[in-house]
Amino acid sequence: MIVVSNSSPLIALAKIDAFFLLQKIYSELFIPTEVYNEVVIGGAGLAGAIETSESQWIHVRPIKNAVDLTASQARFGLGAGELSTLILAKELRADLIILDDLRARKLAQREGFRVQGCIAILEASFRKGYLSDLRQAYDQMTKRGVYLNRELINLSLQSFNLPVL
Repeated sequence: MIVVSNSSPLIALAKIDAFFLLQKIYSELFIPTEVYNEVVIGGAGLAGAIETSESQWIHVRPIKNAVDLTASQARFGLGAGELSTLILAKELRADLIILDDLRARKLAQREGFRVQGCIAILEASFRKGYLSDLRQAYDQMTKRGVYLNRELINLSLQSFNLPVL
């Protein structure tokens, strides 16, 4: 399965020491150079930088047509990370894109991609036994500045018969 990720899930999961869940769930990820630069170079010393740069299972790929990126930024008003993730996913014919930004998710879905974000990753990890406390993971993320829609969090917790936040 070919999975392409944007920066936000890498950073968010690293903030709660759950970066390892990405490899457990997907075994390997592809990220565009723009995402690598955002997380590792621009985010040096921050959550996700070391984890991303040292992970042998993350493959950095440049997008083939930088003109597509520039044109897409002007057209859709999204950041280079989100758009390069979508472009790389098209180029690799990805099975899944990992994105949290709502506008980017909607665009990816319009393009026919299956999309997951941090909530789906944490749910899958909990279901498979890689994560013992889903509620605590959500709580830690929100306390560490990761935006997660409270309504979606509570729906997720209810689906597992767990107390809402």
